[in-house]
Amino acid sequence: MLDFFTIFSKGGIVLWCFQGAGVTESFTGPVNALIRSVILQERSGNNSFNHEALSLKYKLDNEFELIFVVGFQKILTLTYVDKFIDDVQLHFRDRYKNELEQKGALKLLNNSFEFQDDFMMLLREAEESSKARSPAHMRSFKESEKSQKTVKSMIETKGGDKGKEQGGKKNKNTKKEGECSSVDGIPASGQKVTVENGNQGLTADQIMQKKREEFFRKRMGGPAEKSSKSPKPQKPKEKQMRVWDMGGSSTKNLDYSDSRNGEHSLNDADHSQDTQIDPALQPSSMKGDLQSVDYESSEEGDMEEEEEEDEGVVVSETSKIRKWMFGMLKGLVGSKSLSQDDMEPVLEKMRDHLIAKNVAADIASQLCDSVAKKLEGKVMGTFTTVASTVKQALQDSLVQILQPKRRVDILRDVMEAQSQRRPFVITFCGVNGVGKSTNLAKISYWLIENGFTVLIAACDTFRAGAVEQLRTHQRRLNSLHPPEQHGGRPVVQLYEKGYGKDAAGIAMEAIAYARNQAFDVVLVDTAGRMQDNAPLMTALAKLIAVNMPDLVLFVGEALVGNEAVDQLVKFNQALADHSMSDKPRLIDGIVLTKFDTIDDKVGAAISMTYITGQPIVFVGTGQTYNDLRSLNARAVVSALMKA
Repeated sequence: MLDFFTIFSKGGIVLWCFQGAGVTESFTGPVNALIRSVILQERSGNNSFNHEALSLKYKLDNEFELIFVVGFQKILTLTYVDKFIDDVQLHFRDRYKNELEQKGALKLLNNSFEFQDDFMMLLREAEESSKARSPAHMRSFKESEKSQKTVKSMIETKGGDKGKEQGGKKNKNTKKEGECSSVDGIPASGQKVTVENGNQGLTADQIMQKKREEFFRKRMGGPAEKSSKSPKPQKPKEKQMRVWDMGGSSTKNLDYSDSRNGEHSLNDADHSQDTQIDPALQPSSMKGDLQSVDYESSEEGDMEEEEEEDEGVVVSETSKIRKWMFGMLKGLVGSKSLSQDDMEPVLEKMRDHLIAKNVAADIASQLCDSVAKKLEGKVMGTFTTVASTVKQALQDSLVQILQPKRRVDILRDVMEAQSQRRPFVITFCGVNGVGKSTNLAKISYWLIENGFTVLIAACDTFRAGAVEQLRTHQRRLNSLHPPEQHGGRPVVQLYEKGYGKDAAGIAMEAIAYARNQAFDVVLVDTAGRMQDNAPLMTALAKLIAVNMPDLVLFVGEALVGNEAVDQLVKFNQALADHSMSDKPRLIDGIVLTKFDTIDDKVGAAISMTYITGQPIVFVGTGQTYNDLRSLNARAVVSALMKA
């Protein structure tokens, strides 16, 4: 049933593996795809992954830095896999705990993990339990209770239920009437406890007040008053004051209804309320690094409850300081492994913080779930809080997401294309008004500064003024780099055929012209289009499929936030759907424009990178040609995590 099961460390050392009978294909490819697509890209919130015809389930063991992976055919429905992988993890941990505690790759390589017999035993138990829980056989209509019913029985049942309901209501009312009556001091069968022991005629609040007074008399050693046979009814108070054991020798001292004591009690209440204001709510305490995600551990919460219960007790300053220091130390010293309940309050605040910084809501939830899976079971270090541990793990995950998963070196790729005597082709796509033409000119200036010649293909044949805009950029760039300095040849030229023509044909002609004229780079400008416009998306897919550019860049705005995610997903999907190839060309990189307009709300960078896994190649920050930057992952994450 199972194709394979493997246990390996996060460093890549395979500790043990199992391959099913009759399985000849190696499981190296699916496992490597899992590592590249899920583990390295911080997408471990979901414990399943599909690769071709296989379905993979995995589980992380963060204490020993292990990964358990099981693979089986996607068409199979194995309900026991989740429980089985948990059982294997626990059994493997318990058996080889001493070996796993030895740090270092060489020590893991030297140890032999003979786990075959235990694995087969657990597998048989899981399969047998799955067969025992198989769904019951569906009954036929003749075997059901409905087939035994007749019209007569249904009518009788309906009338009987009605009479029973009416009788039940009558008996209920009778019981209520009998609860307050007694014969010769003997309670009725339906009578409540509130009418026993000479408390007839008293309400529940009066009986509670009477028992409270008797209790305090017994505790304080005072003589108990004899209960009268017919006590005078008292008007119940709207709100009862809390009574403490050390409050005094008589209940009269606790009565603050007297006008003489009323003013004093209000002042005391105001004073106690002032002293219990949370310092985190003060304006000065909001300053700092991510103040909103401060976490209060369970020990600190217990101490706060104890302080609330001790409101009437006079506590010395020394004991308060001792309690505060004890709570602080217990909150700092790592004494147990992290659990989901420990991290949930911090992750909830982290999730809200990311959403406030323009990270898409579903992506923020997936990131927090991935961090929870990454930290669950991990033992905290000494003098580290849960909040700092979770925050550091989230920062590392965000940096990992923004780091390119492949080499991004356009200058090196252009030089390699030069050696092959062909131009390097870059295609720009995106919605209307994001700045495709402007950033194309900035990239042209950057390439010219590095000694390359550029041909701009004006494939935006729809928007009025698009060709004129590119021609203006061409003249401006040639004025900055005069042809006299480059052998009399312009470093930038524009290839255009006017408006209303086929963009794919113009791009093909421009690439052929650049090859004949020995241009180094061809920058293809396309028309802006909305992601929901199917005809225009089909035309874009045709342009990319016919010309096969070396790099397809999606130009998106940093200030649109979650809208950029929808644009990027639908552009990618349209390129896949309308391509004529089995392996369609998708978006290879992202140009993030208007990055200087969002202050520290840089969450769009996280959202766009997380969706496709493609890197942000360029960042546009200003209006001049030299306002082109590369993304600094740590600087972006630092701005994102700032409160």
